[in-house]
Amino acid sequence: MKLILSFAVFTVAAILKTDAQTIEVHTSDTAYLAPLKDRFTARWPHNKTINLVFHGHSVPAGYFKTPAIHTMEAYPELTLKYLSGKYPFAVINVIKTCIGGENAVQGAARFDSEVLTHKPDILFIDYALNDRGAGLEKSRIAWESMIEKALAEHVKVVLFTPTPDTTENILDTSALLYKHTQQIIALADKYHIAVVDCYNAFRALAAKGRGIRQYMSQVNHPNARGHEVVLGEIRKIFGEENK
Repeated sequence: MKLILSFAVFTVAAILKTDAQTIEVHTSDTAYLAPLKDRFTARWPHNKTINLVFHGHSVPAGYFKTPAIHTMEAYPELTLKYLSGKYPFAVINVIKTCIGGENAVQGAARFDSEVLTHKPDILFIDYALNDRGAGLEKSRIAWESMIEKALAEHVKVVLFTPTPDTTENILDTSALLYKHTQQIIALADKYHIAVVDCYNAFRALAAKGRGIRQYMSQVNHPNARGHEVVLGEIRKIFGEENK
């Protein structure tokens, strides 16, 4: 028997089996964001602005091949377009507090003054791609700091596992990005919050024989197709399976 608690999120896995290995793409119980459904469906004059804050590095900022920024093809704006279509009466703001090249330690240092000040309803955190330089321990402390501060303000928090870096073998479980992915999933479980598992979604594509480079604009930045993969995982936390 499975007990479902409306106030908690437990990650589950959609498993893709291949001859080489088994890829687990973690998704989150959609009940986590369910309390916000009334906010998304309310009509004028009862609707109020919903702030989605994306905090992270160059990928959510919209960098494709540096220094070009493709704002409208990046996943924050794709999320806005998706949610605006799903909830046509909602007033939704997308606010990005992203800095290219930044890691979670740096992001945590400016969290109070540059993130919480926007009063997010949902906070999305995407730093793992750059956290390799800071290391697992320092990164974990920084992520926990941001998560705990946001939860104290009753903000819904969504964590992102990293998008690919083609200098690593995405199917190698000893790769640094894989280790950061596992840590982020563990944090989502610890705090009963949501996770968008980009990394394992791309791993699953690679396991099917789809070359990762076709989703990349440069070694560490997704292209439009790559951001669509991320959007597919974001849709899941709002109760819609990827198409």
